[in-house]
This record gives sequence, structure tokens and C-alpha cells, in this order.
Amino acid sequence: MPSQPHSRTAEVIPAVSSSPYDPDSIRIPLYTEEFAADPHRAYREMRGAHGALVPVALAPGVPATLVVGYDAARRILNDPDRFPADPRIWQRTVAPDCPILPMLEWRPCAIRSAGPEHTRYRQATVAAVAGVDMFALRATVERLAIAQVNTFCADGTADLIQQYAFPLAFAVVNVLFGCPPEIGSRIADGMAKIFEGDDADQANAMLGQALLDLVTLKRNEPGTDITTRLMEHPAALDDDEMIPQLVSLYGSGIEPQQNLIVNTMRLILTDDRFAGNVLGGSQSTRAALDEVLFTDPPLSNYCVSYPRHPVLIDDVWLPAHQPVVISMAGCNNDPAISGADRADNSSHLSWSIGVHACPARSVAYLVVQDAIDQLLDALPEIELAVPAGELTWRPGPFHRALTRLPVRFPPAPPLRLP
Repeated sequence: MPSQPHSRTAEVIPAVSSSPYDPDSIRIPLYTEEFAADPHRAYREMRGAHGALVPVALAPGVPATLVVGYDAARRILNDPDRFPADPRIWQRTVAPDCPILPMLEWRPCAIRSAGPEHTRYRQATVAAVAGVDMFALRATVERLAIAQVNTFCADGTADLIQQYAFPLAFAVVNVLFGCPPEIGSRIADGMAKIFEGDDADQANAMLGQALLDLVTLKRNEPGTDITTRLMEHPAALDDDEMIPQLVSLYGSGIEPQQNLIVNTMRLILTDDRFAGNVLGGSQSTRAALDEVLFTDPPLSNYCVSYPRHPVLIDDVWLPAHQPVVISMAGCNNDPAISGADRADNSSHLSWSIGVHACPARSVAYLVVQDAIDQLLDALPEIELAVPAGELTWRPGPFHRALTRLPVRFPPAPPLRLP
């Protein structure tokens, strides 16, 4: 196997004993600040040194294979028999305090299941999301976005993460799930700890109790919301099954949507192709959003599977029961497929494909696009408050997330709520 580029810090991790994979592979860590600062350079170097399948470390001592080749990723995502999403055997090899365990550990939900279990959970989830009233959702996003803009519009400055994208995504998801603010704030805290890899036991306990409180509330007071529709589905999910479904749905509804709003705003504010042109009408918000889904998707590396047996892909052995992680960002920018017009182009893998494709794609598009449009309509002279080169990214193997996005604009009076 070619040597790992010298510009990257690497670690040597033994592979699973039953695997024919090279036990002395030098693995590229995905959890460092260096990787977060310039992952696109890392993907290019990975591809040059290793091809489509790259030996990486998701955390210290946690080996995995990162897929940076588009064609290889499509084959894996469309082959759930050989690449199931159930992590239970792998999980036995991971320390209980591993920082990424809350993001990957088994839960009885669609994203962590295979076979008939997956089908049952997936059908309930798809039906619950399909029941969202898109017209009502658009009005909800408009109302909540304007209310959030009103909290800072008179100041002339803001951090779009803490003051807009996070509270807006959080509020929209709470409405979709029929969740009152007090329970929702505890869910958000638990989710944040999971994404950051902070104290796995505390994060799971905090999140589990908050979601149990929501489930109890909805069993007593059903409504026209995703939580209620999950409960009423013929799959007849009990409380122990309801909580993992909600973990999965909340997890995809807060942090990724927040990051997608922020990453798209960053592009609009810093790229000459979009800066000024979105408001001028020559470029659409949707075009910027599609561009970000190709280049900086909110979950850059995910869609994790665990081969039941060693599998040979493109002359590389993938070990049994070791994570195979799809790099959506790496695959989307594979030179073998890049170069096409990205506006209104859905060939990227950022929503995944196959049996685990995102069931809330239309909902996410609406929320993110309307959130950005409302912000730009309210503050048309908004601009970045620091040089683009001073923006920093949060380290972590899965997400693509800025630490902050400071902006400035002429102070404006609060807008009238619809």
C-alpha cells in the first residue's frame, strides 16, 4: 500500500484480527484540527496515496475505512447485504468512553439496523415524515426566522450560528415534533454533547430522559406531529423503540440543518460567484445550497456500515465488523465525476442513497432555503465581519461545522411578525 502523505499526522492501529487488512496500516486521523482546517486537501492527498479506500482513525485507537471514490461509495451504499449498518459486533471492541460511540452505537432504529428490523423502523419513519404539511412548514419557518432576526437586527452585528441558525433549526424541529420548549432545550443539549463527543454516558442519559418525557407527553396528548405519527404507525413502536427513532430524527434535524444554513451563508458571503448575486437575482439561494451539498455538506463523513465478512473492493480488503465510512464530501469531489453544473444537480451523495437515504430531504431543503431567504430579505446588506481566512472549523470526524460566523449589517428595526 502506498505510504501516507508526510503532511498529515498519522497513527498506527492494528486491524481486526480476523481481517486480511494490513495490520500495520498507517491511518489518517479524521478528528484533528488540522483535518478540520482543510479536509479537501486531505481528501486529495488520501486519493493520491490510497485510491478510493483509505485507512483512517475516527478517534484515537478506532480504525475505519474512509471511502473517497464516488463509484465505490455507490456500490457500498446499494449493497446492504454485504454492508449492513448494524454496529453491535464492532461495538464490543470499543471502549465505553470512546468519544464517537454515541454517534455510532447500536440503537433500535432504521439507521442502525439491517434486514426486517430496518424495514419496520424505516417504514414508520418515512410515514411520519411524509405527513409533514409543507405549506404550514413554510409559514412556520417564516414566522420563527423573523422572530429570531428581531433578536439581533438592531445591533448591527451577530454570530449567525448562535443567534440564528441553531435557535431557528431547534425551534423548527420542536414544532415538527410537537415538543414544548422546556423538553426541547434538554434534547438540544444532549444532541450537542453527542455531536461534540462529550461524556457519552451523560449525553445519552440526558437525551434519553428528555425524549422519554416527550413520548410520555404525546401518548397522553397526541397531536398532528411527527412524534404522534410515529406512535400511531402500524409498526406499533413501544417507548424503548420510540426514543431511538426520535434520537435519529432529532439528530438529523438540528445539527446538520444548522450547519447547512451556516455553510451556505458562508458561501454566499465569501464567494464572488454568489456574493451580491443572490440578492441581485442572478444566482438563487438553491444554487448556493446545491453547491454546498457538493463541497461542504453538513455531515461530510458518515453513512457508516460494518461488513459481516472481509470484503474485497477495488483490490482492497475491507475488514469484517470494522466501520466503513462514506465521505460524502470526498466522493462528491472525486475527479472522476466532478466538473458538472451543480445547480439543481442531485448526483451528490449528501442525502445518501439506497435503503438508508435521508427520508426528510424535501423538509430539509425547505427549512434551510427559507431560513436563508428570510435572513437575506430582512438584512440585504449583510456581510462577513472578519476576513474569510479567519473563519475556523470545529474538529470532528463526521461534521463540517464552523465555530462561528460573525456578520455585520446596518442596524434595522424589528420586523413585523406574520
